[in-house]
Amino acid sequence: MKKLMTLLLPIFILGACSHGDCRSEKKRADAKQAGVAVMDGSSAERVKVAKADGSLQCGQGQKIAATEMQKDLKDIKVYSSSNKNDGMMRIQLCGSPTGNYNVYEIDRKDLDAAIKAGFKEWTVE
Repeated sequence: MKKLMTLLLPIFILGACSHGDCRSEKKRADAKQAGVAVMDGSSAERVKVAKADGSLQCGQGQKIAATEMQKDLKDIKVYSSSNKNDGMMRIQLCGSPTGNYNVYEIDRKDLDAAIKAGFKEWTVE
C-alpha cells in the first residue's frame, strides 16, 4: 500500500493544475458565486479603475464627486462607482493628499481608454 501511495501521489500533484491556471478558475468561481457576471474571454471581465478625488488634508482642496468625475470616462459603461481610500500611510500635513479615490467598475476591454483618460487600475482590496 505504501508503494502504491508513493507512486500515485506525484501523479496527483503533477496533474492537479495541468489544464491551466487554477487561480483564475477559482477567481471566476468566486465571482460567479458573488453574483458578478463573468463570461469566458478576458474582454468580458470587469476591472476597477480609479482617480484621486482631489481632496486634501485639513479640508483643503476641492473634492470631486464620483458622479461628476464619471463624465471623464465618456462612453465607457460604468457598472458601479464609489469613493474609497487607498489605505496607504500618509504624512499628516495640511494640503497633502488624503488618499481618497473615486473608483469605477468597468469592462476590461475599456481599461486602455480609461487609462488614457487619466485613470489607473485599482488593485487595492
